[in-house]
Amino acid sequence: MAVNNERRIDYMAQSLEGKVAYITGAGKGIGRATAIALAREGAAVGLLARTLADVKAVADEIAEAGGKAAYVTADVSILAQVEEAVHVLKQKIGPADILINNAGIGKYESFLDFDPEEFKQVIDVNLMGVYYVTRTVLPHLIKKNQGDIINISSTSGLRGTPGSSAYSASKFGLLGLTESLAQEVRKHNIRVAALTPSTVATELVFKDKVDEVDKEKYMQPEDLAEYMVAQLKLHPRIFIKSASLWATNPF
Repeated sequence: MAVNNERRIDYMAQSLEGKVAYITGAGKGIGRATAIALAREGAAVGLLARTLADVKAVADEIAEAGGKAAYVTADVSILAQVEEAVHVLKQKIGPADILINNAGIGKYESFLDFDPEEFKQVIDVNLMGVYYVTRTVLPHLIKKNQGDIINISSTSGLRGTPGSSAYSASKFGLLGLTESLAQEVRKHNIRVAALTPSTVATELVFKDKVDEVDKEKYMQPEDLAEYMVAQLKLHPRIFIKSASLWATNPF
């Protein structure tokens, strides 16, 4: 049977070659793994995190493998720092096609024992940080009339647990932000999605013992990175609004 090549091309996934991706929290864990995965696909990656040594190490690793990366430091909870960081990345590698909002912190305490300033810090980083970065980067995507935003939420954004009031509040809020923004910018061919992974073996969860974690039992940052690459390569006419990723048998 003859194959209609023109129609076949219409169903092909899009390439990430030449795309520009900004990633927050890019110095370690999920952010680092995602940056490396996107660079392997030919994307230029803009790395943003608070610690200079971390993002420089990731950028050097990508460069040594033949990829393209730029890095900058900023606290995502401070709008002025975010705006300056995005300006620098735009000058170095161009305006974004992809934004991965990954930066986040976790603090856990019973509700009444939670220090109000620490509670506010979790909200400022995990929710306001996403707002600040997205607010600054979104005009890049609107101008191009296309793009992708992926927000890293958590299963704690789907259900609360004792001691997680601040973290859950930030991650629940992030899902609401994602849902609303997705509906608002669809007319610009911009896809906005949220991921809600269960426990991922990162320093955020396991701190200095992350290297001791059984990789066959817990989800790894590379697992999320692989999923995000596949999602971003979907044909532009469709998008995944949200996805929950779980370790199969961590018990």
